[in-house]
This record gives sequence, structure tokens and C-alpha cells, in this order.
Amino acid sequence: MNEVSLLEAINMALHYEMAHDPDVVVLGEDVGVNGGVFRATVGLRDRFGFKRVIDTPLAEGLIAGVAVGMATQGLKPVAEFQFQGFIFPGMEQIVCQAARMRNRTRGRLSCPLVYRSPYGAGIHSPEHHSESVEALFAHIPGLRVVIPSSPRRAYGLLLSAIRCPDPVLFFEPDRIYRSLKSQLDDDGVGLPLDVCYTLRPGRDITVVGWGACLQEILRAAEVLADQDIQCEVIDLATIKPLDMATILASVRKTGRLLVVHEACGSFGVGAEIVARVCEGAATALKAPPRRLTGVDVAVPYYRNEAYYLIDEQEIVDAACTLMESWT
Repeated sequence: MNEVSLLEAINMALHYEMAHDPDVVVLGEDVGVNGGVFRATVGLRDRFGFKRVIDTPLAEGLIAGVAVGMATQGLKPVAEFQFQGFIFPGMEQIVCQAARMRNRTRGRLSCPLVYRSPYGAGIHSPEHHSESVEALFAHIPGLRVVIPSSPRRAYGLLLSAIRCPDPVLFFEPDRIYRSLKSQLDDDGVGLPLDVCYTLRPGRDITVVGWGACLQEILRAAEVLADQDIQCEVIDLATIKPLDMATILASVRKTGRLLVVHEACGSFGVGAEIVARVCEGAATALKAPPRRLTGVDVAVPYYRNEAYYLIDEQEIVDAACTLMESWT
């Protein structure tokens, strides 16, 4: 096995699936000519040609709509938006066409496509390059929303997303594109969608997160372990649909819940998780569930970006507060 970054894992998954399924095509701005803004698609044009790796105009509505047409006619498009903040011109096609196709045609047509996009703060870019709006898409029936947090999960989840018969929003945390590396075998084995991944077992607090935040969570869990506070760390991985069975089982064991996410707190995924835990495991709670989230502002410019991002110490402090709450 080779040690690869999350970005390289994305590239490996695309190469593997295109080599093994001739129906898979890639499209987006500069995906062929130079491998995209982060080089996630580098090498695909040379290997698979112009007909399967398609450079598009700077027109996100066109990218989203053409992908729907391709998907309904037997292809499996993987469409790239350069940043999550640029996806909004394509919302009409994503929400009103891709998400509804199976229901509208009563199952006659499906829409097997993937919309890929880097997302999140921490790369010293303006707000449209740094947003975390996964909750918007999680609210739409008919869409899956997937966010990997490591090279292994990026590789396996992207393979499964491409093989899924319905549309998937695949958001890649660009803050850890190159900084996080791990061993990965290019074996073509997909990881299951719609499930959480328990990264660290624990007895005292359940900590749920996704994307780049998992790195701070895991480091905080190490610090807390030195204080004899054992955190059970859960990677949500699939934002929609939620795997509440795994989360509820963990909360029933630990009695405490902390949800950490970079997106703003109001009306977010963390609020949904807390609500479902209160509905499904209220009697097991030893303390009020807590969220640790981004604030309700646009992501600031890079000099103030650190104030927006959640750091390891904030997670440690929130966990300690939970331990001191109800008994």
C-alpha cells in the first residue's frame, strides 16, 4: 500500500472507476486541461480522452444540468464545482431536477450522478471559497450528502457514490486535502454509504463530527484521555441520510453528546442530531447535549480565519463542561 493524501485518494478513485466502468464521465471547469483548481482530476484526460473528461465553460448551471441529462440517458457523470460557494447557480438543476427525477418519473428514470466540490475554511481564501453549506442540501429529499474525513474514506466513499443509482453531493474538506496522509490500497473496494464510522471507542462522551473537524476532535480526544475522560469519536461521513442508530447506541452508552461542525450553528446538521437524540435517548442523558459550531457570519478573510475555526482546546473545554453538568 502507498501513503497518499486525501486529494490523491480522490484522484485514485476517479481513475479506478473510469477504468472499470466506461459509462463514467467527468466534467467541470478545467478538469481536463490542468486537472482542476486543486489537481483532483490530473491525468484523467491523458488516460481517458476528451469524450470522457470534458472541460466546461464557467457556468455552474450548465454543469449541473448537463450532468442530469447525462445521468438519465445511461451515463454516470461526476461533475465538479470548483468550490462549494460556486454551486448556487446550479441549485435549480440540482434541487428541481436531479433530486426529483426518480419520484417525478415514478421510477422510470434514475439519476446516478455525483456532484463533487471542495468546501470549508482554512485555506486563506474569500468567503465563497470557504463556505460549509451541507445543511442546505441535507434538507432536500432525493439527495445524498457525503463528506469524507480521511484518504481511505474519501477513496471508498467516492467509489460508492459513483456506483449509487441516485444523486450524491460529495463535499471534500480542502483544508486537509494535502495535510492528511495515510496508507491506501487502490483495490476498488467501496465503503458503505448511509453509515457512521466509529473512529475511537469511549465510555464518557460521544463526540460526533465530519470532514476536517475530525482532526481536531481526535487530537482533543487524546488530551482528554490523559484526564481520564474517554471520548467515543464518530465520523458522520454521510450527512443525509443520518445513521442515527449508531449515534443513539453510543449516547445510550456514554450518556453525553457533543456535536462539532464548522458550519454555522443555526438550523444546522448538529441541531438535527441533538433533536433526534433528545427524542430517542433522552432518558440516557447525563448532561444536556451540546453543539460546538461555526458562528453565524460569513467566513472572514484569512487574518481572522483562526477565530472562526474550531480548535482543539475549544473541544477539550466543551467536553470538560459536559462532564461537569448533570450527574
